[in-house]
Amino acid sequence: ASEEASEEAAEEAAQEAASAEGEGGGEGDGAAEAEQAWRLADAPCTWEHLDHTADVQLHAWGTRLEEAFEQCALAMFALMTELETVGVGLPAAPPVEVCAQGHDLHSLLFQFLDEWLFRFTGGGGFVPRRLRVVSLDRAAFRVRSLAVGECFELGRHPQGTEVKAITYSAMRITETPTRADLLVIVDI
Repeated sequence: ASEEASEEAAEEAAQEAASAEGEGGGEGDGAAEAEQAWRLADAPCTWEHLDHTADVQLHAWGTRLEEAFEQCALAMFALMTELETVGVGLPAAPPVEVCAQGHDLHSLLFQFLDEWLFRFTGGGGFVPRRLRVVSLDRAAFRVRSLAVGECFELGRHPQGTEVKAITYSAMRITETPTRADLLVIVDI
């Protein structure tokens, strides 16, 4: 029951933050409160790591494709460290933005994960604690996402498994009217 309550709280915080963005992008107390709520509410964990010969397969899902993208990125970072140890940048540090573009949904997912991986490997070791897809354009194959977190610090964050690269191998995107599932193999 408490897991359902935390899932509902996280979903409400995300919806409030999304609606606040659409209402003027940060004007007034409502937007600030929504941003604060998003920073503090852990999203429900809807991903798993599956064994794969010499690699790891990420399985992420959500009620919409945007949620599945968010969860897939978090699953990748959860391989590298324990996300519970990552702070959310309070007081309010600006969220980190990642945009990606592809030529189809598979290349968009690949580019999205690759851009987030670059934020870790080539961008100062940033690890998100919260991540949301702000927009996903299926016609132009573009995605814009924001995350709050902090830079990886050995001794403070447990060292997990290094993700070397995203692969197209056995990549799968499955959608129904009520659920989106992603399967992605990462090279470790």
